[in-house]
Amino acid sequence: MSYSIELIDKTTQRAVTVTRHTEGSTYPIYGTDKATIDITYNYAPFYYWALDKKKGIRWLYGKTGKRAIHRLQRAIAKLEALGGKQTYKDYWVPTPGNAAHDLRILLGWARQYPDAIFEGD
Repeated sequence: MSYSIELIDKTTQRAVTVTRHTEGSTYPIYGTDKATIDITYNYAPFYYWALDKKKGIRWLYGKTGKRAIHRLQRAIAKLEALGGKQTYKDYWVPTPGNAAHDLRILLGWARQYPDAIFEGD
């Protein structure tokens, strides 16, 4: 199970274009250049702790990139204080570093497209 998150352009109603990536728990075999990511539920406790106590990472849903930037920065800083500057070799292991890594990706997209909207399921 995972959180599926996209950053959507308001005009086209499609995921914005980003640098090709292979991040997340599932992705096309050669990666994707769309701002879409599946993040394992294994990281949920970190997102409830660092991002939003009631909604966790779902707090992003419906927010513009601009509105999400500060909260993402703060959550990343909290995770880094727990040792979240390094990712663990196994993506599925819930570590502060693995959880922070995916937030850094979302933060980069938010900075690149401040008017786009995060959606998820």
